[in-house]
Amino acid sequence: MSNRIRLNWLNNELAERAAAIVAGRLEPAPARDAATVIVIRDPIEILMLKRPGTMNFAAGAYVFPGGRVDAADADPRIGWHGPSPAEFGAALGASPDEARGLVIAAVRETYEESGVLLAGTPDGGTVLPAGAGWTADRAALNAGELSFPDFLVQRGLVILADRIVPWARWITPEAESRRYDTRFFAALMPPGQTADGHLAEADTIAWVDPAGALDRARAREIMLLPPTATTLGEFARAGDTAAFLRQPRAIAPIQPVVVASDGEAWLEIPEGVVYPL
Repeated sequence: MSNRIRLNWLNNELAERAAAIVAGRLEPAPARDAATVIVIRDPIEILMLKRPGTMNFAAGAYVFPGGRVDAADADPRIGWHGPSPAEFGAALGASPDEARGLVIAAVRETYEESGVLLAGTPDGGTVLPAGAGWTADRAALNAGELSFPDFLVQRGLVILADRIVPWARWITPEAESRRYDTRFFAALMPPGQTADGHLAEADTIAWVDPAGALDRARAREIMLLPPTATTLGEFARAGDTAAFLRQPRAIAPIQPVVVASDGEAWLEIPEGVVYPL
């Protein structure tokens, strides 16, 4: 296992950006806050989506549901059940307000992209988002005709923060023009719910065995970004899922670096990160 990945896909623009940043001629683009959720069911399988080839970012890659934080994720009307935003912030290196927005974005994006709803009743009960009304609401959310805060308020739902575990933090390399500071969360699949993809966000949605997905990536049958592959490697080594999620975690930001060496471009992942491909 190596922490240096050859970037066969590197283009001249990215190479030039990396060199300009190192030389001090260019400031890195700011990294926007984003959130993603590792949804797990037993025996260990993880929900993954294949991004359409037309997407601007990570086209064709298999990813977890997620996306960037929106302004509406700060809406004070959104209810909350479970550990406080301050507790999430302490784990994620964020202020309470930032952490609250990240968790809400994680729940929103997971529902929009996969139909898995990590929200429920104010006393912490789960719901089954099935039926014509739920389908219509989700379509309105994806079309931008219904905001997520309005959706939650109208249905009397709150964020089930006690079902969500802070997991990791990855920051896009400075050489990239489109950058994200992404907090990863893990969550068990809510009982009784089913997952289905939204075609604008995913060509394919599937439950995958982590080790099997890594084998397919090694065989070049699927594409995995380094944060995704590293996360799958962690779950491939897990035993009991619930016990694995309860283990204490120290979350430090992981930011790979684009470097040139002997005429080739590489992505270097920080020491201590077990990269499985």
